[in-house]
Amino acid sequence: MTWTAPEVTRESGSLVADEREMLTGYLAWFRSTLLHKCAGLTGEQLAQQTVEPSNLTLLGLIRHMAKVERTWFRERFAGRTFDPMYAPEKGKDADFEDLDPARAAEDHARLVEEWRLSDEIVAGASLDDTFTHAGEEYSLRMIHLHMISEYARHIGHADLVRERLDGVTGG
Repeated sequence: MTWTAPEVTRESGSLVADEREMLTGYLAWFRSTLLHKCAGLTGEQLAQQTVEPSNLTLLGLIRHMAKVERTWFRERFAGRTFDPMYAPEKGKDADFEDLDPARAAEDHARLVEEWRLSDEIVAGASLDDTFTHAGEEYSLRMIHLHMISEYARHIGHADLVRERLDGVTGG
């Protein structure tokens, strides 16, 4: 049986909340929107390149965002060390280029798990908490803003890829 990306209930947040709730709410909405763009597609469809010559695929976006979540929240903010998520010998774009449609369910689950772990890491932290990366000081607030912009950019890409796959637009 072929795996199909499940339907997703998109998170909706308050439009009048305090800063913390607003940032986490928007991040949750953008996270769920990426998977909403993938819902109903098979692993083969998620791995299909539709805007040649770009290597951009929905599965690549899922894999990329799992890597980005881990990098910013668990590695940089929490200071933890992990083996690379994807094969480093394949280069920095392995998340986009080393796709296996048969592993789409695993990649989808990995992203959802990274969300959970990221949220767990920051649950007791202040937006003003900082860390140093490459000689620069960053705040948790900046990570939230960066992640919202990262998801927003890639959801735009996902819109184009999805439309080319099956004509679905919007939402």
